[in-house]
Amino acid sequence: MTTARGVKRSPLHDRLAAQGAYFRDVSGWEAADWYAGPGVSAEIGELTWARPSWFGAWEREHHAIREGVGLMDMSFMAKFLVQGPDAGSVLEHVSANRVDGETGSITYTQWLNNRGTIEADLTVTKLAADRFLVVASDTAHRHVEAWLSRHCEERQAWTTDVTSGIAQINIQGPRSRELLQSLTSADLSNAAFPFRTAREIDLGFAHVLCVRITYVGELGYELFVPSEQAVYVYDLLVEAGERYELAHVGLKALSSLRMEKAYRDYGHDIDNTDSPLEAGLGFAIDWSTDFVGHEAVTALKESGPLRRRLVQVRLLDPEPLMFHGEVVSRDGVEVGYVRAASYGHTLGGAVGLAMVEAPEAVTSQWLDSGAWTVEVAGTRYVAEVSLRPMYDPANARIRA
Repeated sequence: MTTARGVKRSPLHDRLAAQGAYFRDVSGWEAADWYAGPGVSAEIGELTWARPSWFGAWEREHHAIREGVGLMDMSFMAKFLVQGPDAGSVLEHVSANRVDGETGSITYTQWLNNRGTIEADLTVTKLAADRFLVVASDTAHRHVEAWLSRHCEERQAWTTDVTSGIAQINIQGPRSRELLQSLTSADLSNAAFPFRTAREIDLGFAHVLCVRITYVGELGYELFVPSEQAVYVYDLLVEAGERYELAHVGLKALSSLRMEKAYRDYGHDIDNTDSPLEAGLGFAIDWSTDFVGHEAVTALKESGPLRRRLVQVRLLDPEPLMFHGEVVSRDGVEVGYVRAASYGHTLGGAVGLAMVEAPEAVTSQWLDSGAWTVEVAGTRYVAEVSLRPMYDPANARIRA
């Protein structure tokens, strides 16, 4: 995009520019895609379907998260406060997972329609009995807002869009706890601050909402900071981060990291034509609650083994790249296509998520018994496929 640029900037924009950020349009926001380095002007270079000139920078950022600690500015994420006596019951009704649990916890969930397909994919954090924070992707911003408002009608609950008022800084990687612990009096140990905990902590003179959650498959935290304190908190993190070799990480690495972990992205890998079961998100359903779409998704569950499922795909040849739309074949028969892809710098090859369909049940046994290929630019490459994440399937690293 070359027009209508610079219209929406996070409070950290100038700081990121000084780090050599290459900005791209993200739903109207200027977001750092990758970094050339402090004081270096980021240039996209020649457009190519092969490895771009900045491939090395992207790879370094990816490994920084996997092996150390990285900082990501995610302020463009859609954020809503849902408040009022009925806030919990409204969110329970629209969420397939149980979200009105213990105060100070975050829950990953989907919102479904009456057909049992996905309308939104997001997190709900319970801040108090009558106050919740809903965080969704930038692309779903207005849809989530409308869905919330519609279900709050005639209830004692109201929604406030706080996207612009709260900056989001993600600190991710095996050394993220060390970095944050050096700046706060809060106990961030695994026992005191386990995975999915949400709590207000001090960082210098600032008080921020710290949520232990990840979208990259590592130990990590999301910091929700009042916009007026965002630069102050950023400077604290960067100064302290020098001891931990803190890296600035852009959206290109976010994509490759989450794709290795097979994390879904609504509007890319999954959409409103998919049920959560087909999308591999059945673990995020609490069947005991009466949520919108319960009847339809229960009927699908009881109809027998699924013949349509989202799977992770990795090319065994480390050279070709995947983007999206590549045709996937099993034993020479086309069975689906890649919905989104990136390059797995840890896994050693292009990796993506593909929806496949078959005349029989799509199970691990069916996947393992076939010979898989993906067509990239007219050439078929041998691939492996999996229902489980190829990177850390046991989630040991995120719970470390």
